[in-house]
Amino acid sequence: MEEALNCEPRRAARAGREARRAARAAPLAEGLRPIRPGLSGGQYRPLTDAGMAKIHASALEALEVIGLSQAPRSGVEILTGAGAVQGEDGRIRFPRALVEDMLAVAARDITLFGRDPKHDLHLTGTNVHFGTAGAAVHVVDLETNTYRDSTAQDLYDAARITQALDNVHFFQRAMVCRDVTDNLEMDLNTLYACCAGTTKHVGTSFSDPSHVAPCFEMIHRIAGGEDKWRARPFISNSNCFVVPPMKFAEESCITMEACIRGGMPVLLLSAGQAGATAPAPIALTIVQAVAECLAGVVYVNAMAPGHPAIFGTWPFVSDLRTGAMSGGSAEQALLTAGCAQMHGFYGLPGGAASGISDSKLPDMQAGWEQGITNVLAGLSGLNMCYEAVGMHASLLGFCLESLVLGDDILGQVLRCVRGIDVTEDSTSIDAMKEVCLGGPGHYLGSGQTLKLMQTEYVYPTLGNRMSPKEWVEADRPMLIDKAIARKNDILAKAQIQIDPQIDAAIRTDYNIYFR
Repeated sequence: MEEALNCEPRRAARAGREARRAARAAPLAEGLRPIRPGLSGGQYRPLTDAGMAKIHASALEALEVIGLSQAPRSGVEILTGAGAVQGEDGRIRFPRALVEDMLAVAARDITLFGRDPKHDLHLTGTNVHFGTAGAAVHVVDLETNTYRDSTAQDLYDAARITQALDNVHFFQRAMVCRDVTDNLEMDLNTLYACCAGTTKHVGTSFSDPSHVAPCFEMIHRIAGGEDKWRARPFISNSNCFVVPPMKFAEESCITMEACIRGGMPVLLLSAGQAGATAPAPIALTIVQAVAECLAGVVYVNAMAPGHPAIFGTWPFVSDLRTGAMSGGSAEQALLTAGCAQMHGFYGLPGGAASGISDSKLPDMQAGWEQGITNVLAGLSGLNMCYEAVGMHASLLGFCLESLVLGDDILGQVLRCVRGIDVTEDSTSIDAMKEVCLGGPGHYLGSGQTLKLMQTEYVYPTLGNRMSPKEWVEADRPMLIDKAIARKNDILAKAQIQIDPQIDAAIRTDYNIYFR
């Protein structure tokens, strides 16, 4: 009897500890989470106010003196109708007053919708969001450490994995469906693979202007009708409307016009490469990217004032020894951060590249490149950080396991973006007095520590913080093996994100390449 009575307090204490552990493991309410989409950055500013003003002035001068060539006929009509001037050399030049007028009516504080409203992205101020992009042509196969052609199934799998990752906030087409040889079918499969895999906001491209209409037919079916689509457009068009330096891309411009008429937000993407298709100085590379995107702002708002558009200054870096792209370099991180500041200078929603690795595999090089470029992008307050996870070989390869690992990287990045909360509670010395003046001499079990375990600290899902002894006792778990296991677990549990009846109808009417 006495032994039973002695056991009862121990059982109660154990039950209490287990209840507390369960409470700490339960998902937090959105407002209590230590990291979440849309945290405000802007702490890092590589450009001074005077530097931003100089870049702006040089961009306006470039638009007025150099202008852009090769606008399509429809673009010439739209731009000259608004006040741009076409010279005898065919180039379109932009008076400063025209640029300023169009900046005044350009959309600000836009929302990129998810099919599920909980995934809506509010692009205002220095709110930060991370996601994919890149159109890689290969998949990194970690079973054999080789590269193979990417497929529609790979793209669908990447979308399904993204759906399960808290810190990857949107899914822009990350790979090319190289098993789909017909270009229209490729665009349709790209679109459907993304939407079938995730209810987060989707970004896609169209390879031909004539493909926009049939793709919109599919989009309307997914949305449940054109009216529902226009009320909450959950897909944006990633549009390379310029070919640096300072040339319009005719077919992409026509595609952009069709997307605007269809109610689709557009990413105005200028992707020069410093030292190749953009100037070698980092500041002048930003000047060219800003000038090209300002031309896009004029184009869009001359056609449809206030249409949602993302200021996509997206310049890359060359390794000047070889001319090869260097997406994971410190110079790339600086370029992206400087571009983010210019987005803030204009008060426009903006996006740029971060998180690209030049490494061929998810190794130490990939870790430092993805960590440095993403943390600077987040701290600079970049609204849309594209290519933030999964990208290897300077955008040539995408790795599903690296996508999973990247979720851990972004968790730590977002914690840096959130910064340090300095409040009365967080600076009060009451907890110090309790511990130091007659207390246990440590904070491990204090109420304050337990209270802040979830709301102040972020823990990796795959990252290993064991001691060497614990690691050996656990049979030396390897990070890549854990990433492979988590990838497989997510895919085994993932459900298609399309109503079964709509999915069946689409598969009847279209040649869909993935299951």
